[in-house]
Amino acid sequence: MFVVSLILNTLIMRLILLGLLIVSRSISAYGQDETVYFSDAIKTHLQKYNNQSDAEYEKGDTAKGQALFDSLVQNYLVGSRFNDFSFKSVDNRKVRLSKIKKPVFIITYASWCVLGKGEVPALNKLARKYAKNIRFIVLFWDKKSEAKKIGRKFSGNITVCYANESYRNDGRIVATLKHTLGFPVSYFLNSNLDVVDIKRGGVQTDPKMPFREAMTLNYNLFDDRLTECLLKKDLVKEQLVNTD
Repeated sequence: MFVVSLILNTLIMRLILLGLLIVSRSISAYGQDETVYFSDAIKTHLQKYNNQSDAEYEKGDTAKGQALFDSLVQNYLVGSRFNDFSFKSVDNRKVRLSKIKKPVFIITYASWCVLGKGEVPALNKLARKYAKNIRFIVLFWDKKSEAKKIGRKFSGNITVCYANESYRNDGRIVATLKHTLGFPVSYFLNSNLDVVDIKRGGVQTDPKMPFREAMTLNYNLFDDRLTECLLKKDLVKEQLVNTD
């Protein structure tokens, strides 16, 4: 009887351990499946935001419209995993985001949309300042020839890329970024490609404002955003770990 009881106890313990192992693997798999990608988050929540913001802008309430954008970003987009896009640079290189391995700052433009006064030199100066810590990417919604032409204004510390509806392989990038939040938009990602923050636009300058003053305003605006995002990047990572 003692031997039979011992065998039964051993079998029961093995079954319990097997059950715990199965549960543990299930929880782990569930945690992995919980990653929310930026493209899915924007697809889920954009329509509601558009409906609300359109109503506010029609009423002339730009402050409320901006507040709704900030709410969309902070409540649904921050913490999502940015899609691992492969951008095309104007110097014929492929820029795969997952291979960068450090925080990434992406700002989108179009060549036919006039860049703000002092904006390009401000970005060049910031790209030099943060060269070791952040990868700077400027993404133009243009064909290569147009992007290359205007891209000459940017320094070697900034990777100038392009994407356009007319290129067969650019459809997903254009649909996910250009046709959702528009441009100019700045995306700040941590080294894991988690979205840390997203901002729209830059400094609104008066045409008569001196160039140096406009550059300083742009520099300070982007520098504040970058500093804030660098401080927040580890916090976002912590929040994601605690959620898993």
